[in-house]
Amino acid sequence: MATTRKPKRVAASQPGFLTLKSNINPTDLYSSKRKRMNKNKKKNWNKHCDINDVEEFLDDIRLQERTTGGLIADKPDDSLFFLDIGQPRKSEEKELEEGKKKKAKGSRPLRIDLILKHDSLVLPPKDILSFQQPNAKKLRRSAHLAAKAAVPRRQRLSRRLEPTTTKKAEANNNPHRDYYDIWGQAIEETADPWFLQQTKKTQIKRPEKLNTKPSELPAVEVIAAGGSYNPDFYAHQLLLKEAHEIEVLKQKEEQKVERQLAYNRADAATEETIFQEQVQGLVEDEDLNSDGDEEEEGAVGAIAVAQKKTERQRKRERFEKVKEQRRLAQKVAMEKRQQLFQLRTIKTSIKNQDDKTKVKQVKRKEKQEAQKALPRRLGRLKFQPQDLEVQLSDELAGSLRRLKPEGSVLKDRFKSLQKRNLIEPRERAKFKRRHKVKYVEKRAFREIS
Repeated sequence: MATTRKPKRVAASQPGFLTLKSNINPTDLYSSKRKRMNKNKKKNWNKHCDINDVEEFLDDIRLQERTTGGLIADKPDDSLFFLDIGQPRKSEEKELEEGKKKKAKGSRPLRIDLILKHDSLVLPPKDILSFQQPNAKKLRRSAHLAAKAAVPRRQRLSRRLEPTTTKKAEANNNPHRDYYDIWGQAIEETADPWFLQQTKKTQIKRPEKLNTKPSELPAVEVIAAGGSYNPDFYAHQLLLKEAHEIEVLKQKEEQKVERQLAYNRADAATEETIFQEQVQGLVEDEDLNSDGDEEEEGAVGAIAVAQKKTERQRKRERFEKVKEQRRLAQKVAMEKRQQLFQLRTIKTSIKNQDDKTKVKQVKRKEKQEAQKALPRRLGRLKFQPQDLEVQLSDELAGSLRRLKPEGSVLKDRFKSLQKRNLIEPRERAKFKRRHKVKYVEKRAFREIS
């Protein structure tokens, strides 16, 4: 005999569930006959699966939530039932009726309010955006740091800035507003400095080093009084002397290079020395061989003479070593004790050393100040000063009409830029031929030759 299959139970048919709709019978939710279909295919899910019982169950739950504010099964008995104590007396009925009439007259809502009133007891969903705060994570972190008595880095930086007071904007039609001068000073920005910097409304703070000039020399140097077209005699002679000293220094440098490159003629190679270099290693020298044998014999004899030290000698050496170490330690301790009686001398030496250090600092500063007016080494080449433009006594013109121009303005400006450390010293680029020159002899010349 085949076993009877138990009907499938849905959530509404379980014990303890109360239905609010009267037309729904829990017994109707039982499935009497099983439908045969293939449920592992998607096309049969909506075609053969009956979900009416689930939808009715969910509709009933929604209805209970709207009308009663929750499931009836979860409600307490006091909210669902009341105690019947019989009919009230006439006097009590009159008081209740009068109270209801007064209350109804005083607090009767309008029809429009009843229509617009929300009739569902279901609580509205929580709006997440209303609970969110801007920069909540940063605020929590700052509160956590404040509890630890620690201040964030950005807050420390903002404290250094001067507090700015924001001024409320006034309407343009206000007759009592302040007079605004369009040619006056610019109004200071009151926004966050970091925000203004990121939005390119304010420039980045310029380093102080960029405000200092690379050299203290003027852009245009005025030549000495002796360089005029009609100079004073003594001023012209001083300029000639300066030019003479420059030429003497150049001549000394050339002579120094010549001396370094010169060689002694006595050390020059002769025919005999050249011959000895050529035959060196080809002729056997008997004297050298004999000297080598003597050295080998001496080395062997030295090795044979060396003997092993005895235990007594080793103990003696250790004793002498320990004795010497003790003597040095006693000497150091004695020197430290003697230094107590040399405090005046030590203080005097320290004072003299401090005075020498101060003098060196002053000299170093003076040297640094003097180097500000000198050209620095900016590149591969050293700065070569321009030749001094001076005329001899017999070349002086005496007037501007007969004055001969000297030098070049362009070269003078180029050297001035190098001297003021604005550009590095450069040399003229040399022309390098990419291809070799090919000489071709013409036919007419070849016939003649």
